[in-house]
Amino acid sequence: MIKMFKGFLAIIATFIVCMVLISVGAGLGASGLGEMGGLKKLNKDSILYMNLDGVIYDVETFLTDLRKYSKKDNIKAVLIRINSPGGVVSPSQEIYQEIIKVRDEFKKPVVVFGDALVASGGYYAAIGASQIVVNSGTMMGSIGVIMQFNNLEKLYSWAKTDPFVIKSGKYKDSGASFRKMRDDEKELFQSMIDEVYLQFRNTVIKERNLSQDIMNKYADGRIFTGETAVKVGFADKLGGYNMALKTAAQLAGLDIDDPSIFTPPPKKEELLQTLINSKVNIGPLSNAIEMIKPHLFGKPLFLMPGTF
Repeated sequence: MIKMFKGFLAIIATFIVCMVLISVGAGLGASGLGEMGGLKKLNKDSILYMNLDGVIYDVETFLTDLRKYSKKDNIKAVLIRINSPGGVVSPSQEIYQEIIKVRDEFKKPVVVFGDALVASGGYYAAIGASQIVVNSGTMMGSIGVIMQFNNLEKLYSWAKTDPFVIKSGKYKDSGASFRKMRDDEKELFQSMIDEVYLQFRNTVIKERNLSQDIMNKYADGRIFTGETAVKVGFADKLGGYNMALKTAAQLAGLDIDDPSIFTPPPKKEELLQTLINSKVNIGPLSNAIEMIKPHLFGKPLFLMPGTF
């Protein structure tokens, strides 16, 4: 009993220490630029720098900052660093649409810097940019859509549990974990997948001006390198952050050697959300955190390959 109590105290201590570290890290990195620096006040012609990192699900803060600052007169271009495996379809599309608005309505160049991973929904967001700059080893692509379900029928049987549902229509509980999916339900979900995939595919063809042959070869969910992406037209040029920054400055008519950068001020996150979003390895709590992510429970979301 004493050992269990000591173990519990150790977990609590780990939690407190990690939260302090996370809070410090959030203060440095939540702005999207962190140690790279940037203006604290928007008082001269600048490039708006933003960071799209991780699974695309709740993008309210990102979109709020993009909408707020991109239309300001002193913002002459937008540079977005993307490092994402994808996420839910609708938020990915919304980011794409807002980038298009900045590019076409506000007439301001948007440059995407593809970091380690620009896949699926992350790539959907990126194709709205004026130019896409990637490292040669950047992982890109995964153009496709997937829906994931679990059939736990045998587990319920093993637990001697007999769940039932009262519903208003035959499709209201489609995707339920306590029974097998019917053929007509599979057809329904497949038709939805095909529709969203066609939206994705057509958007890529439109924005990247790619041929059907290229799309037939690469739009099958596969991942390819940044070098291949540039060769076949999914991205524009090879280079790192500095190349992307210079590209944005050049398109905006700013000094390419020392452009002014503005980063939105960090937002104060709730304690639990900060913990959930953190990439810090917190030992005994890491598995528990994965279990309590509320957005993973019982939702037949359109997910991009490689998300979870």
